[in-house]
Amino acid sequence: MRRHAVLLALAVLATAACALHPGRVFPSPEPAQITVNVTDKAALVRMFGEPYQVGLDSGDQTWRWFCAEYGVGGEASKDFTVRFNSNGTVKSYSFTSNFPDDMKRLR
Repeated sequence: MRRHAVLLALAVLATAACALHPGRVFPSPEPAQITVNVTDKAALVRMFGEPYQVGLDSGDQTWRWFCAEYGVGGEASKDFTVRFNSNGTVKSYSFTSNFPDDMKRLR
């Protein structure tokens, strides 16, 4: 009986350990929140928190927010990338997600 309890506890721990959460949780953007050539970096930080990654795309500064959940039940991820003008306003952005709420909202 004791062995069964130990095996069950190990199975629960292994399941919990398999659930990975790379990136940082952030709210999914709504199109009305972001205006190209107007919305700036400070506004994005207020809305979504600090970016998970920063970089360059054809010389333009980019910020990326990313969140993923991997576990026994499957995987879900969302990715929000913003490309900036030289004055720090949004030049373009993209958002993709397979989280169920986003899938319903964006279809």
